[in-house]
Amino acid sequence: MLRFGREEIQAFARVAKTGQLFRYRDQGECYLFEQRFGDFLGVPHVLLTSSGTTALTAALAALEIGPGDEVIVPAHTYMATALAVLAVGAIPVIVDIDDSVMLDPIALEAAVGPHTKAVIPVHMWGEVCDMDAIMAVAARHNLQVIEDACQCAGGAYRGRPVGAIGHAGAFSFNYFKNITCGEGGAVVLHDAQAARRAGCMVDCCSFYWTGRQEDFYPFAAAGSRASELDGAVLNVQLTHVPGLLTKLRRSKARLLAAVADTDLRPSPRHSPDGECATTVMFQFDTAAAADAFAALAGGTVCGQTGRHTYNEWDPILDHKGAHHPALDPFKLAENRHCRMDYRKDMLPRSLDILNRTVMIGLHPSLKVAQVTALGAKLRDAAATVLTGEATAV
Repeated sequence: MLRFGREEIQAFARVAKTGQLFRYRDQGECYLFEQRFGDFLGVPHVLLTSSGTTALTAALAALEIGPGDEVIVPAHTYMATALAVLAVGAIPVIVDIDDSVMLDPIALEAAVGPHTKAVIPVHMWGEVCDMDAIMAVAARHNLQVIEDACQCAGGAYRGRPVGAIGHAGAFSFNYFKNITCGEGGAVVLHDAQAARRAGCMVDCCSFYWTGRQEDFYPFAAAGSRASELDGAVLNVQLTHVPGLLTKLRRSKARLLAAVADTDLRPSPRHSPDGECATTVMFQFDTAAAADAFAALAGGTVCGQTGRHTYNEWDPILDHKGAHHPALDPFKLAENRHCRMDYRKDMLPRSLDILNRTVMIGLHPSLKVAQVTALGAKLRDAAATVLTGEATAV
């Protein structure tokens, strides 16, 4: 959580006092946020959900991905990206990242098979994927592109908001994100018919409250509605995003300038001006050097977060795709031709990159003096590690 203060508490209390917490009401907070977030991103259709996972699931269903289909996902992302694929009955195909810690467009193209229908590029750690290259691959192979922008709300790639570049996008508003209501998410779409299918995934009972549509028949879905309390908090949060990102980007620029004359090597960046700048990442020649630098600088080795790398996705690796075998995508006859041979060591290149990459977290509350002090700390750590004095730490 980057910011949560008096205004959010007041908005929460204001709605709580009305006693009208259900999202279907005139001039409601959820409707307002969906409209404002759509304007913010430049997309016509936004639906609030209960989480980033349900937003991804709704996006996949909206684009009619299901049994018999493969969906390519990167080796480094929260497991929800792959779980959403299973939730619609399809099979995730896990491919390499590149030095940017994002989906490698070359690996993406190499992985496309006869049953590949979609790809989910993930904008990790507030940085952005190489979307031009990914969209070009998708166009050549007629793939649907669902952007996982769950860690990058407000980010942009070459002037275009992430989440709005592909055919669909998904966002998370949980506790750890730069826009938060504790738990929540949003699915965003360009196509009106796809948006109706996504809306059915979010709430197949919505016709009770908004009316039946003669040209659309709802299908059964578990549902993932947001409440007016979520919408109220998110409306405040959205107002602060531009200022919050400006502070983060300034801090990142200052920090990188402070270490520019050292041997520290920033990880490749696809659109520096558009990053959320919640992290700064550096790449080292060896995992030992990365470990040593992280210990001295107070950073995190990307391959050691405990939950963001494919070799930590137990339900995927173990082929436990549902609570009941009859519903398990890994056991469906329609998926018998899909690739699902997962092994913890199957992508050594990705594991090597992740274990040699260190990220340093930033926060919008940092003062210039604090950024300066952090820069000095990074310089000292680099001087120690890169001269070989602590590579075995």
